[in-house]
Amino acid sequence: MNAFRVWVTPLDYEYTVCVDGLDNARWLLGQLAGSFVFRSARPIYNDEGSSLCTFQVPRNSMLSFSKFQKLLNVIPEVNLLRVVVAP
Repeated sequence: MNAFRVWVTPLDYEYTVCVDGLDNARWLLGQLAGSFVFRSARPIYNDEGSSLCTFQVPRNSMLSFSKFQKLLNVIPEVNLLRVVVAP
């Protein structure tokens, strides 16, 4: 599998994960499914006219933003891009 782009945006109660490509988003969810944290991820939203897909993962005390980024960074196919978050 080729590398694909992923962005993660932390919100108040969840992380929004944006993935380049529907097949890549499905594959990434499958990779993350081994962790109990991701069993409650919301379904993938595919924006018509765009290759970008999003899904939400609930935030909790076991999964900080930095831990989530580290988890994604160890997946060789994921090219995690930096998102600037306003304070």
